[in-house]
Amino acid sequence: MLKVKKTLLVAGLGLVVASSACFPANAADRFATYANPVDLPYRYQFRSLREAADPTMVWFKDRYWLFASHSKGYWWSFDLLKWEFVEPTGFPVNRYAPTALVMNNRLYMTASENTPDIWTTDDPLTGSWSKAADIRPGYNDPCLFLDDDGRLYMYEGLSGKDVLRVYELDPVTFQPLRKADVPASRNKAQRGWEVVGDNNEIDSAESFVEGAWMTKYQGKYYLQYASPGTEYKTYADGVLTSNSPMGPFKYEPYSPFSFKPTGFAAGAGHSSTFQGADGQWWHIGTMTISKRFKFERRLGLFPASFSEGGALMADTYLGDYPRYIGGKRELTGWMLLSRHKPVTVSSTLEGYPAENASDEDIRTVWSAQTGESTEWLQMDLRGLKTVEAVQLNFADQDSAGRGISRDVYRYVLEGSDDGASWRILIDQSTGGRDAPHDYRVLAKPELVRYIRIKNVHTPDNGKFSLYDLRVFGHGQGQRPVAVGQVTATRQQDDARRASISWKPVKNTDFYIVRLGVEPDLMNQNFQVYDGASTVTVGSLNSGQKYYVAVDAVNEQGITRGKTQLVLP
Repeated sequence: MLKVKKTLLVAGLGLVVASSACFPANAADRFATYANPVDLPYRYQFRSLREAADPTMVWFKDRYWLFASHSKGYWWSFDLLKWEFVEPTGFPVNRYAPTALVMNNRLYMTASENTPDIWTTDDPLTGSWSKAADIRPGYNDPCLFLDDDGRLYMYEGLSGKDVLRVYELDPVTFQPLRKADVPASRNKAQRGWEVVGDNNEIDSAESFVEGAWMTKYQGKYYLQYASPGTEYKTYADGVLTSNSPMGPFKYEPYSPFSFKPTGFAAGAGHSSTFQGADGQWWHIGTMTISKRFKFERRLGLFPASFSEGGALMADTYLGDYPRYIGGKRELTGWMLLSRHKPVTVSSTLEGYPAENASDEDIRTVWSAQTGESTEWLQMDLRGLKTVEAVQLNFADQDSAGRGISRDVYRYVLEGSDDGASWRILIDQSTGGRDAPHDYRVLAKPELVRYIRIKNVHTPDNGKFSLYDLRVFGHGQGQRPVAVGQVTATRQQDDARRASISWKPVKNTDFYIVRLGVEPDLMNQNFQVYDGASTVTVGSLNSGQKYYVAVDAVNEQGITRGKTQLVLP
């Protein structure tokens, strides 16, 4: 029996980027925005913790279809903003790393964990699938790819030691016709980003190579792969290219092309790269929490593109801030107003302090002592600020949830100028959604100093708890001046690592260090907080030159730094 669950996703020179002047100003556009993690009803997994990861996205019959690990189904959308869930029948829905393929006006899929079958449907909306082929012994982290000449391929691999493999398959029986290894898919001795750790610092540990995905663009084959491991903030995608789907493949030195090691939610690996209905490219990948359990993960959606020279790029710059879904898919210019702002609460569960709700870290949690309607959290923005949107990141502390939740979050969000007189900004006291990362654009911008969320109902018998209450908008005052000279030095005994420093500038909340192999390929970025003016990065490719820039950021906007060649 088909069960459909509706889920809304609301949702070179010193260059000054103004949060109020240099971004689209059309009032209608503000509602066509999103913020990562993607706002989905993530399924409860181990220990009543939610997860979705290893996504595959395909376009089929005028809809986007999203498949993710162990989700007991899949989602579809017309616009990447509003999603509906399908709980299907006919195949095991509880497997890791599904892959899907459109062929002969049908959808085909299989999954990892040596899944023995291929399933198919001509109408995934019904949720009814049937077996198409036996592919024993199956594959790990598979990726099906249909070339435009009608030939079918399977890319796969999941190992701390081995490389990826590619098979040509019979397009009717799905049996392998020929096989080739992809030796270029592993070389951590030269590629720092393949080294394990949140800063690629644990060289002695095995690095996993996994999550293959194939994209063909202008006659060239782009084989992406993920490393060093799903639980690390540095989980990223590199890319190999070839003129043939079977290889040989060449490593692209601008890798990793999808990399997000810092920010509220980090990680951008094991992804799928897909073309939208308007022809623009996207990249959807895995983001890590991995604090309470290794596989506590989420999904992140990033704009992708190909440079004039054919380089594949994913835009992860401030990749968990609000961004437009259409047009140039720019950041909205709504800056984060909530980091390290004072928080008061109704109660605190021991070990889960109130300040965790404003620390801009998805790996920490504030929890109230109960899930009752008497619980609340209040934040002081330290001055009147223009609030455009919020993201309520619920943490499900001590939840009893299992599998697909049939419950919802209910709350009221209020604003105040003085902390005494309050007005309702969002009323979710009735109805509600199963939305653990509830991104909401306010009906109109609101000038407030205080934000308060009052619990009405916490789902699945959990305690009222938040990873963070994130508030976006505009502060008062001036943007920072541009950062000047930047210096960088590679580590003498390890050319994959470098220290980057700059002179601090006034009126700055944090810095963003950008790295790339060319001025137009600045695809690595690191957010540096709390007054620091140096950062050590471990993601470099040995023997590769890098350009560096440092941007200054505050609640008023971003001032881009000058791009400089500092790592020859």
